[in-house]
Amino acid sequence: MLTRTAGPHALLVEVADAAEALSLATWARALPADAVEVVPAAATVLFDGVPDPARLVDALAGWSPTGSMPSGPSVTVPVRYDGPDLTFVAERWGTDEAGVVARHTSLEFVAAFCGFAPGFSYLAGLPVELAVPRLETPRPSVPAGSVGLAGSWCGAYPTASPGGWRLLGTTDAPLWDQDRASPALLPPGTRVRFEAV
Repeated sequence: MLTRTAGPHALLVEVADAAEALSLATWARALPADAVEVVPAAATVLFDGVPDPARLVDALAGWSPTGSMPSGPSVTVPVRYDGPDLTFVAERWGTDEAGVVARHTSLEFVAAFCGFAPGFSYLAGLPVELAVPRLETPRPSVPAGSVGLAGSWCGAYPTASPGGWRLLGTTDAPLWDQDRASPALLPPGTRVRFEAV
């Protein structure tokens, strides 16, 4: 674990991977850490609004990696498997389109962190042997609700935006709603399963 200050009231902690980042963020929130925000990412955790970064560094010395992704509540996301990259993924996985659907819906993912756009959750849980490359050239517009893969990540686009992920299908699930107490449907720690509809 490497820590560095990020201005007078923030601390950035580098860890090995997304599982450790979520583990540290979950552990720190339970302290509770003396920070306004605790934000996990792919291999870092940002502690923002920290009155005394040196004191927080001392407190974080009590954390040790668990090696597993912490998990919270479970959400099932319905998906119409009608994506333009379904055939590509089937070829990469050595199966047919029905095999992709069966494999994708059999996995449990965990929201490791949010980024890219409000409500976009990076979902860990795709085995490394099923990783797929991003598009060489991103699409100028990916429809809201698109469910895709990039590397070993899975995600669903809450709004229309450019994107280079391999699209498996679409969902009508409200991924981002500013009027909810927790606007993101899949905040870090959420266990996610996809269901074919």
